[in-house]
Amino acid sequence: MKIWQTKPSDENFARRLADDLHLPALLARVLGGYGFSNVGEVARFLAPQLREVSDPFLIPGMEAASARIWRAVENKESILVYGDYDVDGIAGAALLAQVLRRLGAGALTVCLPDRLEEGYGLSPAALQRGFKRGKPDLIITVDCGITAAEPAEFIRAAGIELVITDHHEPGNVMPAAAAIVNPKLGGPEHLKMLAGVGVVFKLCHAMLKHGKKNKLPAAEIDLREHLDLVALGTVADIVPLLNENRIFVRRGLEQLNASNAPGWRALKEVAALKNRLDAYHLAFCIAPRLNAAGRLDTAETALELFLTGDENRARAIARSLDEANRARQKIEAEILEAATAEIDGYFKPDVHYGLAVGRRGWHVGVIGIVASRLSKRYHRPVVAIGFDEHGSGRGSGRSIAAYNILDGLNACRGLLKACGGHAMAAGLEIEEKNYQKFREDFNRAAEKTLKHKDLRPIQTINAWIKLNDISNENFKALELLAPFGQDNPRPVFAARGVKIAGKPRIVGRKHLRFNISDGRSTAGAIAFNRAEGAAETAARNITESLLDVAFQIRKNSFNGSENLELNVLDWRRTPPDGDPGLI
Repeated sequence: MKIWQTKPSDENFARRLADDLHLPALLARVLGGYGFSNVGEVARFLAPQLREVSDPFLIPGMEAASARIWRAVENKESILVYGDYDVDGIAGAALLAQVLRRLGAGALTVCLPDRLEEGYGLSPAALQRGFKRGKPDLIITVDCGITAAEPAEFIRAAGIELVITDHHEPGNVMPAAAAIVNPKLGGPEHLKMLAGVGVVFKLCHAMLKHGKKNKLPAAEIDLREHLDLVALGTVADIVPLLNENRIFVRRGLEQLNASNAPGWRALKEVAALKNRLDAYHLAFCIAPRLNAAGRLDTAETALELFLTGDENRARAIARSLDEANRARQKIEAEILEAATAEIDGYFKPDVHYGLAVGRRGWHVGVIGIVASRLSKRYHRPVVAIGFDEHGSGRGSGRSIAAYNILDGLNACRGLLKACGGHAMAAGLEIEEKNYQKFREDFNRAAEKTLKHKDLRPIQTINAWIKLNDISNENFKALELLAPFGQDNPRPVFAARGVKIAGKPRIVGRKHLRFNISDGRSTAGAIAFNRAEGAAETAARNITESLLDVAFQIRKNSFNGSENLELNVLDWRRTPPDGDPGLI
């Protein structure tokens, strides 16, 4: 059962917003709970502009990086762009490769590591594979490299220069490089939330500024044309959609929806996306297909989709990505079912605080997704591990807001071959012989932090409203808050004391569709994954009494018509005192 908490809203500030910015009262009330300090901040948030993007040279290392890359371009040096195998790395590598080609770079190669065989980051094995295509004079990393001290030495010993662009936390030893561009090393605080592709975009911006300042040829490029890739990588990497990320995604979605590029057309076709794309489509329709390539095969297939100009090739790649995604879903579902059955067999909320589950044969390309789903199901930090036939395991961990999963892994470091990541997501390597001890120690480490905390999930409410507040005018106004995503979720509303009108029905086998009424207005609603196995049971659970219903307002398109409906997130019996609770 969730804990309902209502975000407080500054009513005086909300009224001022409504008056000064001519906003509907509902939108102003929501914004009154966002923590803005003045009307100007709100105006900029609602209408983000590219002119507000900061100077790229505020990031340390940017001057040295742009100068070194320009020298490589002018001298026609051989360049290797080395990205990561996730969507952020793919998008960043594609962006940098496109810009370098337009600047007139000579021999250019793009290499992404194989997730299964070569692992994450600047891998010597992947580098050797890239060198077979032609030994480079300069390597530029995308979305990786900040902790790659040993691979950097391998590169230096080979007589190759290195420029690192990354956004991950640095390690204790900085890699040897001609330049390192990472906002985590300094500069404005808001730039620390950039995705890897965002750092690359800033690098490209710096290169153009450097080129114009020094009157270099081919420096006239409109970077706005490449913001579709920045939007894709930023959304897929689940970084906060605030500040410059918000600007990049808002403007990038405009570019994407206007794009006629073969890759985008092919992706929309296989994903059956016929209307305007938003951040939701990038996160849940496009990114999984691109990630599937790296999870089951090679991410370079997805990379090629954005670099090819051949329509037929783009369609073939998109179809293969779609097939890989279906295969990934099947593998993931099988592992998730087995993991859930195992945990359900022993799980006790007051005993198990950190969960670890593993098995031989589990595909390491999907265990991160499995860990994420398990963490949401049990509301605990979870590590999922796949072991090979030799007992060597690779795992992925996902956490909850109340716990830094790296603390748990560091407490077990003596049992691990390697580990790393950040507070909410991490990876590890472990031998099967240490697995049971790791499960015990990881649980004990999590218990020290979580034992006396209320671990029930929280249902945040932005505002309590009446059903007659649900209108096309208010929906259009609320869309000004988009793009929605990490740290900027779609607003959640709640209605008090409503009833189910008519009998709920099950759609799609596990979703519940029904109408709710407050006696004056009626609204259509859907509750995903809440059918609970039988229509009769589901209907009985929500029709016994007056209800409070928490929901998001969505637009449903069906058979050429569009209607507003409520995406129900939770419900409860209306408390006798009517107190909604406050954060």
